[in-house]
Amino acid sequence: MRGFKMIAGLAVLLGAGMPLAQADTLSVVKERGAVQCGVTTGFAGFSAPDTKGEWKGLDVDMCRAVAAAVLGDASKVKIVPLNAQQRFTALQSGEIDLLARNTTVTQSRDTSLGAIHAAINFYDGQGFMVPKSLGVTSARGLNGATVCMQTGTSNEQNMADWARANNVKYTPVVIAQFNEVVNAFAAGRCDVFTTDASGLASIRISKMSQPADYVILPEIISKEPLGPFVRQGDDAWLNIVKWSFHAMAGAEELGVTAANVDAQLKSTDPNVQRLLGVTGNAGKNLGLDDEQWAYRIVKQVGNYGESFERNVGMGSPLQIQRGLNALWKDGGLLYPLPIR
Repeated sequence: MRGFKMIAGLAVLLGAGMPLAQADTLSVVKERGAVQCGVTTGFAGFSAPDTKGEWKGLDVDMCRAVAAAVLGDASKVKIVPLNAQQRFTALQSGEIDLLARNTTVTQSRDTSLGAIHAAINFYDGQGFMVPKSLGVTSARGLNGATVCMQTGTSNEQNMADWARANNVKYTPVVIAQFNEVVNAFAAGRCDVFTTDASGLASIRISKMSQPADYVILPEIISKEPLGPFVRQGDDAWLNIVKWSFHAMAGAEELGVTAANVDAQLKSTDPNVQRLLGVTGNAGKNLGLDDEQWAYRIVKQVGNYGESFERNVGMGSPLQIQRGLNALWKDGGLLYPLPIR
């Protein structure tokens, strides 16, 4: 009898078009009333607390967008700071619903960790930062240098591969905690800090006491597409996170901003109408309660361009140019998928 009831319950879920594995996270988040989001322990521009203790950044905005879509309120996010070693374990165990921690999408991470990426929200590449006093202007001048990096990241293998290919000898200084790596570099324990170029810009501005004393070398030695991850087998939640990102990017493409989104509800553009839920059934397709999920994202968080500029762009202390993160029509790689 017990087995029959379990089968019957599963049949109801399947009959409703939502397999059991796919129903879990959305249901848990709705019942809890908050999205538990794994972020860095403090990475300016992407995820870090401000002077009031409020977490801000490009990745935090990804979490807020999901909360706005699912719960109607972008503030309904519980931030869970994680180091590089903890991040996937926390996702696998269910401690977090979403990992938005400037994490590189790789084949092994998408296939061997029980996780899968939902989008690419920042195109990056690994680079090098050195003190100006070192007198180095190119990474190829780093032969014999000591290089600080964090363990448990893709930086270790990238560095080894690049050095081997370019016949550069170096001594790695590998440290588990990110802040300890930064402190080691600032204290002169190593000649070079290597990580994603966006991270170097963040570290230089927010962690170095004299930012002007450091330079970021021109070489980029890897592709580092960064994005949010969810658990595999949870397709409904994957769709929500993925389309929350594409709603932000699509809003920028269509010229819909936090300031004009209310006026845009009267737009005659069918693409804008579908984005904002005036027409279509995108919300229903995502398993959400209404059709204004994307409207709430733009109203409460902003479009992708707005998030980029205030967190890492030219309007922020990091002053990172859009580059590869510009829209496709502006020469970048950002190509919003159509909501239709």
